[in-house]
Amino acid sequence: MKKWLVIFSASVVLFLGGCSFLNDAKDTLTYVNDATDYLAVATDFANQAPALAQQAISDVQAAEDLESILQEMQQKLEGFNDLQAPEVVADLHQQIVEKNNIIADGIETYLNNIKDGLLDATILENTELFQSAQEITSIIDQIQQLGGE
Repeated sequence: MKKWLVIFSASVVLFLGGCSFLNDAKDTLTYVNDATDYLAVATDFANQAPALAQQAISDVQAAEDLESILQEMQQKLEGFNDLQAPEVVADLHQQIVEKNNIIADGIETYLNNIKDGLLDATILENTELFQSAQEITSIIDQIQQLGGE
């Protein structure tokens, strides 16, 4: 009877260990999918926003569109920053969060200037905002490789 109890206990321990591994793999895959979705948003932002910002200097509708895009990006990056990254991608997630903080600062500058009606060519010199959005691409590519995509 003791042998069966020992075998059963060992089986339960192995099973629970396997479940933990499966949960880690599932969490990593979910994170990779979220990162891929965020990559699409950041790429669109990096591609669309600079030209729209240039247009917004003299076009009220473009300024409103830019404001909308900036607010949407702000929400998306805050949501991404709040994700709980699996341990295997924690360092890469932190790198994205750091880039997102640069983007958030730039977005805040743009939004304040749009609100104050002061959007001008000198504001557009803040290329760090758009450059950081493009740099996220390489970090997320690394995450996707870890996820096997």
